[in-house]
Amino acid sequence: MLFFRARLIRNVKRQTRPHRFRRIPPGWNEARVQRVLEHYENQSDIEAVAEGEAPYRSTTTTVMKRPVKLVPAVRALLAKRRAS
Repeated sequence: MLFFRARLIRNVKRQTRPHRFRRIPPGWNEARVQRVLEHYENQSDIEAVAEGEAPYRSTTTTVMKRPVKLVPAVRALLAKRRAS
């Protein structure tokens, strides 16, 4: 989520520059972008850290580091398993 937050803020900052093309994620509108920005701008540091760490504390999923070269193979294996 922190990566998404940084990317969204970076895109919004680009939108304020007159020489840049405005880019909003597909399916989003100005109101949604503003709601997300307000959420993160009003979030305390403790809340931000807790949100960033939450995925790593899940008891039903896991997060693993894998070499980028292996990502397509891992995705293929997961898709094959879901299909069966």
